[in-house]
Amino acid sequence: MINRSRRSFLKTSAGAAGLTLVGQSALTKALYADTSEHPAGKLEPFPLNSVRLTAGIFKEQEELNSRYLDSLTADRLLHTFRLTSGITSTATPYKGWEDPTCELRGHFAGGHYLSAVALASAGSGNTDLKNRGNEMIAGLDACQKKNPSGYLSAYPTDLFEHLAEGKPVWAPFYTYHKIMAGLLDMYTLTGNTDALRVAEGMARWVGEYFTGISNDQRQRMLRVEYGGMNEVLVNLAAVTKKDRYLATAHLFEQPNFLDPLASRRDELTGLHANTHVPKIIGAARMYEVTGDRRYQQIAEYFLEEVLTARNYVIGNTSLDEHWKTPAGHLEGTLGWTNAECCVAYNLMKLQRLVFGWTADARWMDEYERALFNCRLGTQDAQGMKQYFFPLAAGYWRAYHSPEESFWCCTGSGVEDFAKFADTIYFRRDSDVYVNQFIASTLDWKDEGFGIEQVTKFPEEQGTTLKIKSTRPGVRTIHVRIPSWTKDAEIKINGHSLEAVADPGSYLAIKRAWKDGDTISVSLPMILRQEPLLGDESVTAALYGPLVLAADLGAGPADGPMKIIHGRPTIPGKELPPPDALPKIAAGPDVKTDQWVQTDSKSDIRFSVSGEGKKYDVMPMYRIRDQKYSVYWQSPKKGA
Repeated sequence: MINRSRRSFLKTSAGAAGLTLVGQSALTKALYADTSEHPAGKLEPFPLNSVRLTAGIFKEQEELNSRYLDSLTADRLLHTFRLTSGITSTATPYKGWEDPTCELRGHFAGGHYLSAVALASAGSGNTDLKNRGNEMIAGLDACQKKNPSGYLSAYPTDLFEHLAEGKPVWAPFYTYHKIMAGLLDMYTLTGNTDALRVAEGMARWVGEYFTGISNDQRQRMLRVEYGGMNEVLVNLAAVTKKDRYLATAHLFEQPNFLDPLASRRDELTGLHANTHVPKIIGAARMYEVTGDRRYQQIAEYFLEEVLTARNYVIGNTSLDEHWKTPAGHLEGTLGWTNAECCVAYNLMKLQRLVFGWTADARWMDEYERALFNCRLGTQDAQGMKQYFFPLAAGYWRAYHSPEESFWCCTGSGVEDFAKFADTIYFRRDSDVYVNQFIASTLDWKDEGFGIEQVTKFPEEQGTTLKIKSTRPGVRTIHVRIPSWTKDAEIKINGHSLEAVADPGSYLAIKRAWKDGDTISVSLPMILRQEPLLGDESVTAALYGPLVLAADLGAGPADGPMKIIHGRPTIPGKELPPPDALPKIAAGPDVKTDQWVQTDSKSDIRFSVSGEGKKYDVMPMYRIRDQKYSVYWQSPKKGA
């Protein structure tokens, strides 16, 4: 799926355009100079309040998500927190995973929701949601003040006692992490200082909780999912400059999981995917804060291994939430419960971090793959989110309900759809990196510099960057040339460059930019195919970064069935078996454009004929309630 070799930037110059193209050797020297203690030359994303989405599909999806967030009330979200703290509440509680009897209650209400409204506030200036977040912080603060130890949750400490005693319990630290992360997001993104104080109180309780617990006992306890406790504690240490939070973060490290990865050994088979990806995000942040290269090696090996040996074509991984098969073998794993959406959310966070260290375009290629193929489309017109992403033929999308679900993927979904702007542009010193082709504006106030990105991508095969500058000066703009394009073309103020960087790298354009300058980027898309890992006779078609899906007709007559843990919730309804994969006559060596017909490039419509049937084919993100298939069955070699 990923070309493991690094692509070098093209070294050339284009004097007629008044610019210089920077080669990879210079970039590599800048990136890896003096990294003995901390990542030097690290790329940083622009803060969300510097980037705004403009009209287009991402803006539309952001607004749908905001409307759903706005439909939820603080009193109902705070209900079980108040009861646990001894505060009277007459609010009607939400149900599903927020039900007063659920052991994960509070993970969405006090965690994901806070992160999402903080992101929405920073990313779009939504003051209504910011005020809702402030209301939530005031309520949580009042609950914590009832417990001098700093403990805060929607369930009592009994669940943590069960964890220490080895009794069955769902995942108390998982929820605790979500609450802490939501508080920290409210502080860093909206400036709510009460949120930071509450988060520090929670961290203090965690450190005291492990007092008297032996290392062996703690390692047994860490077999129970604990979310990103190591990550949030490292983030808290970075914000407060207090080393004691780093010490607490180390308590959540598992040598039996990290040591094989440090030695570049894949021992992931059988593990729960979304339990373990957050642990690697924590390791990545530990590298960034401490400079310990072992954490860097762990994160980079893990990410590459999952994306090259355990991923489906959509850019996500897992079956029944687990890595059930050996690396490189996904044959026989297509089902209803593929690709838990939380996993994509966390893998994208990790890709974003590793890109910041390396400036390697492949991580932004993979980020784009996940963004278009397993994030877009997982929200319906009411703002409801998917849990699983079925990849067996004949299934359909299923979404949560407004007040009765609150799955983990509901929570990661409301965060995802609030932060589409967070990875479009990065910076290093005065340089700007254009990573994603999304209609948006960048306003770098400190530099008197901005970019308006005008595009209808992917309907438009390219983008236009309009420069806004009040301080003319020389700077380098790096534009990603995706690995999926062919014959890319760049024009500066209407003049074509004589040479462009190779696909899978960045074109670095150095110039004295003036207000009104334009960069026109043409990125022709081509059809290609990728086999299912372990079975070359099962293949998927792509057009540029877009995974194509066959429309197999209307879904269930009574509408998409909702799922919890993969089971239908409509009484009397059982999940039907999958259909056989649609068959094509072309073998794996036949070019994709010989079996996929292009009906309309501008509308991104295709068709495929096989066994007397003709299938309408479209980008996966456009699939709504109909049944579909991402993969196709081709003849096996020698058949």
